[in-house]
Amino acid sequence: MATPFLSSEEYDERAHQLYNEGQYDEALTVLREGLVLYPNSVELHVGVGYAQLAREEFAWARRSFEQALVLEPEHEDGLAGLGETLLKLGQDDAALRCFRRTLELGYSDDIELMLQVGRSLFREGSLRERPEFFEAAKEFFETAVQQMPDSAEAIACVGYAQHRLADDEAAIASLRRSLQLDNDHAEARIYLANILYDQNEYEAALYHFERTEPDDHWDELGIWRLVELKRSLYRLEENDPELKPWDERLSELAADMDDVDALLMELEPQSGANAAPGAETARGQLELFGTLLSSLAEQKHVPEHQIIVSDGTEFDGSWEEIVRRMRDETGNPADSVHEYMTGVSQRGFRQTGVRIPTHDAESFLRGSAVAGLLRIVR
Repeated sequence: MATPFLSSEEYDERAHQLYNEGQYDEALTVLREGLVLYPNSVELHVGVGYAQLAREEFAWARRSFEQALVLEPEHEDGLAGLGETLLKLGQDDAALRCFRRTLELGYSDDIELMLQVGRSLFREGSLRERPEFFEAAKEFFETAVQQMPDSAEAIACVGYAQHRLADDEAAIASLRRSLQLDNDHAEARIYLANILYDQNEYEAALYHFERTEPDDHWDELGIWRLVELKRSLYRLEENDPELKPWDERLSELAADMDDVDALLMELEPQSGANAAPGAETARGQLELFGTLLSSLAEQKHVPEHQIIVSDGTEFDGSWEEIVRRMRDETGNPADSVHEYMTGVSQRGFRQTGVRIPTHDAESFLRGSAVAGLLRIVR
């Protein structure tokens, strides 16, 4: 029941706190209670839109943002939210018009808004393989830097976009500049370490990896690489105590799979065109940092690697080439690479109890080695 003693601002503040805690259902309840009393509150309509966007209720989110913009056509958060929703609905031109309208209205000095828009474009560009979205994201990130030249976060975001636009030298310079401003920016440091690893600058990569903590990592890729570099450069044994915190973090990340992922591991692998899309939908949308690290495995200039599978067959090449050759020789060549990795991961889990990552080729092969399904020679 609505509480008439609360102002619309207090409803919005309560809902905002719940939203930040990831309690989207509860936030939506509070916002709707507020709208019963304050049906013309733009902020409450905008809040409903963002809660529905977080719940992936895109059609309803669009309606809420449009209601807010009817009340206040130049509301910056309403425009940004509607733009992000339209991206999800595939209405790219309309989305870009919403985003650019924020610039026309003079909101370029709102740093958080510029970063929000840039991240939305970056995520969608990664999900849909759309380079023009990275260009647009970079524009908004650079606008944020122009307004706040000492923002480590904004400069790092420029670096991420530069990397996706294949300008690694500029990306490295931006990420180093970000770390000069904020030495504790773990996301930028991990990303820089991965780029340096891809350029075969292993000692420089390890330098940055070692300046992170296990809890800074939300993706297995950087941890696999850190462990590999420590073993090879410091000649550590597999069970060395120095590696234990990193092994434990890998276990934590594997245990963080959602219920749908766990269920998929228990099912027989599907085949054909319908297998991978279902799994992808179940996992939901990638957050920015996960997208960033996954993209590193797709866009790198890597050295040759070699693995030996249990029957003694050797495969060499880049990580991606090895997985494709394994699929062609031991799986169904008609399957996508992701379908092949998913099938191996499911069978491997039933055989060994080890969860093998499938979001990129390198993590898949390293996870397979941990499960004892193959051996990585180099």
